[in-house]
Amino acid sequence: MKKRCFILIVRFSGISKEIALSLSEKLEDLFLIPVKLGDVLPLPVDTFDSVRGQYRAIGLLQKVCTLRSRSDMIVLGITEKDIYEERLNFVFGLASAAHRCALISTARLSNSFYDMDDDENLFFRRTVTEAVHEIGHTLGLDHCKDPHCVMHFSNSLADTDLKGYRFCAKCQLEVEAALSSCR
Repeated sequence: MKKRCFILIVRFSGISKEIALSLSEKLEDLFLIPVKLGDVLPLPVDTFDSVRGQYRAIGLLQKVCTLRSRSDMIVLGITEKDIYEERLNFVFGLASAAHRCALISTARLSNSFYDMDDDENLFFRRTVTEAVHEIGHTLGLDHCKDPHCVMHFSNSLADTDLKGYRFCAKCQLEVEAALSSCR
């Protein structure tokens, strides 16, 4: 019998269960596969860069990747901490197609990060957009040239807001093909 892919969401401490539950429901609707919630993970202290005041995304992603125990599993980690990669000021997320695991940060998705009035609906839409984008990478998708496709590279929050959380027709076909050949 063919295995069916599923997504496991793991929260680093600080992310509410309510956000994870809402995200899981939305991801189930978008990908048409089951989404499960995993345990809350402590933030690995060795991933914090005290000079920058940020966490190294690759260190958090490696922790997330250790939780992938099945070939039909995609693991998505979510943190409220600001994350970065070498040579970049920050990243919204990071993914490994080879290990089918991804990480997103909600730190820069909130208006309050920019000293603006909070907007919970916009914050959630941005969170979904970044989660879908990184899961797309776990399925082997590259960045898309269509600025309205979720797989378009976001260089800023304005880019994230413009593209939204839907795949263009081409990328949607790639997602469907990747999910249909779940190992």
